[in-house]
Amino acid sequence: MKELIVNKEKITIRKAKESDAEVLIEYLNIIGGQSNDLTFGEGEFGRTVEAEREFIKNALEKNNALFIIAEVDGKVVGNLNFSGGPRKRIAHVGEFGVSVLKEYWGNRIGEELIRYLIDWSKNSKIIKKINLRVRTENKRGIGLYKKLGFLEEGVLKRDYLIDGEFYDSLLMGLLID
Repeated sequence: MKELIVNKEKITIRKAKESDAEVLIEYLNIIGGQSNDLTFGEGEFGRTVEAEREFIKNALEKNNALFIIAEVDGKVVGNLNFSGGPRKRIAHVGEFGVSVLKEYWGNRIGEELIRYLIDWSKNSKIIKKINLRVRTENKRGIGLYKKLGFLEEGVLKRDYLIDGEFYDSLLMGLLID
């Protein structure tokens, strides 16, 4: 668990628990409508509370997966999930997704979630590379990832299809030594 103060509010970053499933589904349904930078839009997340509970349980059982949330006064305001590869040859590398409620954008919550992931990866002795993909138009996200040491590795053409229009993604990676 990690705590920080941002704009006089105490933010707690902690590992998700199975009992968080219902509030996480509510949170994910909200953020899906707040940004086109996610892999899902409003009403598109498509996971039941039970399926989310199982997803969290699986993340807790694996030594190469992490699911964390950021809370303010018990309210989920951000999350990050990371999954390492399912087989021995690729267990050391994984990809993450991160999101923050729009009303909390600009408060370093996303940055702190990613820093938590990086520290966890270094301490895991398993994870040797963190990958991500980000829409090429998301300059703010790309700037944050570069600030944290991620390097550009390539572009996926037509990776997103939003309202009938294609968007490319930038692949980025961070080596963990």
